[in-house]
Amino acid sequence: MTGTIDLTGDPNIGIYTRVFEDIAVVYPGAPREFTEALERELEVEIVNTLIQGSNIIGSLVAGNSQGLVVSDLATAEEVAALEEYREVFLLGGSMNAAGNVILANDYVAAVHPDMEIDVAEEIGSFLSVPIVRLSLGGIKTVGMAGYATNKGLLVHPRANDTEIAALERVVDLPIGLGSVNMGSGLVGTGLLANSKGYIAGSATSGFELGRIEEVFGFLE
Repeated sequence: MTGTIDLTGDPNIGIYTRVFEDIAVVYPGAPREFTEALERELEVEIVNTLIQGSNIIGSLVAGNSQGLVVSDLATAEEVAALEEYREVFLLGGSMNAAGNVILANDYVAAVHPDMEIDVAEEIGSFLSVPIVRLSLGGIKTVGMAGYATNKGLLVHPRANDTEIAALERVVDLPIGLGSVNMGSGLVGTGLLANSKGYIAGSATSGFELGRIEEVFGFLE
């Protein structure tokens, strides 16, 4: 799949949506054109819910095929909507914007470097993956400074050798530098992907799309 899209004029599609192998969590009322593109290109079922009453789903939900992580401020109704598809881990404390502070796939989870070790280990146990605490390009909100699928990890273009080596020690997948939306290193804000396809924000250049395809294995 190759393509770009916006969400009501905003190319930062990753802020408002979280995609997994089988589902995409999207706020209720998202344009049908957008949700149809997700269904068609990523082969996912749409799950409509707010999180903490907010539509910034990408910033507030993380996880993998094992489970989903959300703030413990999510309502019972919101959690119930997610529990139809996965077990849900409620993240407490001040560092609870799960989509911002956790970068995960089915093989690894990177978390904010200042996250308490015991909390990080709980998340790793829940998601059944090794945990690494790090920043990417010096940015601690790794859930937006990178994007992970089961085929690769695209990370902030300023990610250094030490940061990349920390990931390479725990996961055997391609790890590449890239950007979205004409130079934004916060690749998680402008990309939605799984092992079946991807959609990037509408401002993403052809060069950036090529890099996405290379890292995630979509080059023909």
